[in-house]
Amino acid sequence: MAPGICYGATDLDLADDALECATGLRELLPERISLFSSPMRRCRRLAEALHSAVQYDARLREMDFGDWELQPWSRIPRAELDAWAAAPMSYVPPGGESVASVQARVAAFLQERCRPDGEDLALVTHAGVIRIVVGKLRSLDEPGWFKLRFGYGELTVVEVPAQGG
Repeated sequence: MAPGICYGATDLDLADDALECATGLRELLPERISLFSSPMRRCRRLAEALHSAVQYDARLREMDFGDWELQPWSRIPRAELDAWAAAPMSYVPPGGESVASVQARVAAFLQERCRPDGEDLALVTHAGVIRIVVGKLRSLDEPGWFKLRFGYGELTVVEVPAQGG
């Protein structure tokens, strides 16, 4: 995808080589770990190169930017971008979803799958979703998790905090 293009829910292929990326990551994952992935192609390719029994969960897909999808950021009306910047959690791009909606579906996944005494999990998902996962598990406030940055193919380890902690 060309730089400067808005995309989230658009099901694009990877720009990077999934097999090359998976080679280094596979060595870092425990052999019997459960791996969950966004069903979007750009995650599926890496997940399938990492694990033979990937479990797909739509709650791990990237934010839907609606009418903004595949538009150059420079062509999105300034008033809409300003409204989003003023209320990033609640603003809904036309035809899309809010960050709060993404956060709710990711939180539902975490509630179901992540327990302090549960099995280790690996997730292959999108930067926006990873921000939410790390923010929730580390109890970061919104400004804190909005600032987090993750690159493609990076391994991030997060411990599930003990109950009440």
